[in-house]
Amino acid sequence: MALAFGDGDFERARRELDEPELEGWELFTETMGVKIYRLHDGETGLYEYKVLGVLDSCAPELCADVYMDLAYRKQWDGYVKELYEQDFEGQKTIYWEVKYPFPMSNRDYVYVRERRDLSVGDGRKVWVVLARSSPDAPCAEKSGVIRVKDYKQSLAIETDGGSGLKVFMNYFDNPGGMIPTWLVNWAAKSGVPAFLTDMQKACRKYSDYCQKK
Repeated sequence: MALAFGDGDFERARRELDEPELEGWELFTETMGVKIYRLHDGETGLYEYKVLGVLDSCAPELCADVYMDLAYRKQWDGYVKELYEQDFEGQKTIYWEVKYPFPMSNRDYVYVRERRDLSVGDGRKVWVVLARSSPDAPCAEKSGVIRVKDYKQSLAIETDGGSGLKVFMNYFDNPGGMIPTWLVNWAAKSGVPAFLTDMQKACRKYSDYCQKK
């Protein structure tokens, strides 16, 4: 299997932490010290999102560790129905089923991801995590669960110079099925800040979690 990501993919995410590419993007909402931008995708009618800002009281390396820890994610993310990692042709592939509110069907994802801790001079360090759907991975679809086949996410974080972190996130998925517009808007406007809040709480509790393992 070819490598999922190249050096240029990581460098692109790192650059956007400094100088986000926002031409054509609209400011969707601002909350919790972060701004959420969106870009309409003419082919799908959906939006791609970028999240920029600062999160207080969360060190970047700790945040990256929490973000990568799938077992811990099942502890703190109430939307996770199933989440595990498997090996496919020498590459780690993740299966993730997400709970959707009744009467909608749950969605599941099969994707690859990679983390790199980049040193970019003068002692500066940036943590980058990339993920994208992996439709070739042999993971059978479940009855009653809709497979998300078009998904990508990139995350770049570094210290804000204090006790928090500076964050850039780029996100798109096509959930398929008939998703009401109000739910899509809610997920972006309310769901993203809620996820960031949960992440901050998870970071604070991670040390205790690791000691109990």
